[in-house]
Amino acid sequence: MSMKRKLGLGIAVVVLAVGLALFLGRDRLAQRAFDTAIDQNVGIDRSAALPDGVHVYVCGSGSPMPDADRAGPCLAVLAGQQGFVFDAGAGSIRKLGRMGFPMDKLQGAYLTHLHSDHIDGLGELLLQAWIAGSRGTPLPVSGPEGTDQVIAGLMQVYERDKGYRIAHHGPAVARPGGFGGAASIITLAEGQASQVVYDQGGVKITAIRVIHDPVKPAFGFRLDYKGRSVAISGDTIYAPDFVAASKGADVMFHEALNPKMIGAMGAKLAERGRGDQAKIMADIPGYHASPEDAARAAKEAGVKSLVLYHVVPAPPVKLIERLFLGDAGKIWTGDLRVAHDGMIVSLPSGSQAVDYSDAF
Repeated sequence: MSMKRKLGLGIAVVVLAVGLALFLGRDRLAQRAFDTAIDQNVGIDRSAALPDGVHVYVCGSGSPMPDADRAGPCLAVLAGQQGFVFDAGAGSIRKLGRMGFPMDKLQGAYLTHLHSDHIDGLGELLLQAWIAGSRGTPLPVSGPEGTDQVIAGLMQVYERDKGYRIAHHGPAVARPGGFGGAASIITLAEGQASQVVYDQGGVKITAIRVIHDPVKPAFGFRLDYKGRSVAISGDTIYAPDFVAASKGADVMFHEALNPKMIGAMGAKLAERGRGDQAKIMADIPGYHASPEDAARAAKEAGVKSLVLYHVVPAPPVKLIERLFLGDAGKIWTGDLRVAHDGMIVSLPSGSQAVDYSDAF
């Protein structure tokens, strides 16, 4: 046998041996990977490594439009040791869990308004607050008129589930008194632009009247803690009251809809005989802010950073993101970003920094 053939045969034997070893050891490798994943993730409070300050978890940056990468609108805020959730769109609470948000620190939820895409994950939030958060009392949920009806309905829907979980896990784990939500109605007097709705442990939350007609009332919110602050628009057109209440905030989270892109979608729907859907596309720009509107709000409020969330339609790739922003960058020349699910925006106390990271 020639040396060349011997060498080739030797290489083949080595490759076969390596392949056989990998094949036989694949279960052991899989088990090791699984064990490592458990060790690094299960039961770990990832928030413990965060500095004292305000940390915003983007648990949902999308809209009712189908999107595999974006859950419905949801922002969660950890201020010191207190947690809050603002809106709970579809799929957002699972994203929040994946981000490592400490559910046991959740103090309450705040609803900007009662459109379905902002509350269709609320039932899951109540369940996770109860079980994952080990609650012994219902989760406080504050929002506009009708919030009590929503909470009562969800509690009725999940009544059987409540019984199953208590029976399965026992009342020491699934505490019967912690199930569901306790609704609180936010009411602003006629002509009143804003009102403090929470002020405890150094955290202040202010509800702000915004414009989302025919949805009335609709709110934005501002949260302040140890000199750091965020403003959250909810759904609105350019709203002077929101701008005024956001003055000097570190970060403004503002919804944004690109009317040209929505118009193009509507035209295509009409062309294909989808008249009802085309009518919806023609209607929605009238009660949403454009990226340029959001940029104007950020400029006039004098914030440090502008993050667009609840984006419609959500840009699927970075290239289209530039198209979505339109002329916003000409109006607002500061830090401008389009949010994505998993983004965490951190504002350490005693600092002016605005730090961005990804949870996944």
